[in-house]
Amino acid sequence: MSEANGYGNRGSPPPSDDRQPARLIAWATLVGLLVLASYASRLTGSTPRENLLYQWSTFFGGVIQYGIMLVLTVAIAGGLNRPLLALERPTEPKRAAGLAVIALGVILAAAAAASTVFDAGREQGLVPTGWDGAHAAPFFANAVVVVLAAPIVEELLFRGLGMGLLLQFVGPVMSITVTGIAFGLAHGLVLGLLVLSIFGVTLGWLRWKTGSVYPGMVVHGCFNAAALVVAVAV
Repeated sequence: MSEANGYGNRGSPPPSDDRQPARLIAWATLVGLLVLASYASRLTGSTPRENLLYQWSTFFGGVIQYGIMLVLTVAIAGGLNRPLLALERPTEPKRAAGLAVIALGVILAAAAAASTVFDAGREQGLVPTGWDGAHAAPFFANAVVVVLAAPIVEELLFRGLGMGLLLQFVGPVMSITVTGIAFGLAHGLVLGLLVLSIFGVTLGWLRWKTGSVYPGMVVHGCFNAAALVVAVAV
């Protein structure tokens, strides 16, 4: 958010009269439910299926899931609250672009380092084991969800609504850290939790420095797209 909003990317938390504890509790509840649902299958001992992106059921499930998440995010925000959700253009586009490149580099480096030990994509079950032209249609449909829907909805939920509400009560470091770890936990991974948390923290930093969720959406989408291309090409 911009500094003009009262608790912008370098501003102080707003006066107590402007804080919204009920919305923060609602956001924490929603994220908590996502975390519980994500880890439920692991606690019951089941393992993710492979090549989920080649299945139409994954596409329809993703559309429903992200649709519900988007509706709940907007509802908790009290509508399309652009200042709260940080749906604002960066005041310095060139600087924001440079910071986005840095953020993407950090995320790619963290993912590359982690891949030498484990593969978070394989753990999640989304990254395919190779290209299967017979299932190209569901793959590209799922790619749209992964590259467009997921970054938009997740950035609005965590770096938009989450950070917007937390910044009303705590400083940027705590807000970035909490939403980053929550982002990692919401994916329900064990081995991949660290790299996903770094992913979330880096995008939180980007949102704080630019005052907007748009750069984070672009970086998030680019990373997901790159992961899919590498998975089917290598």
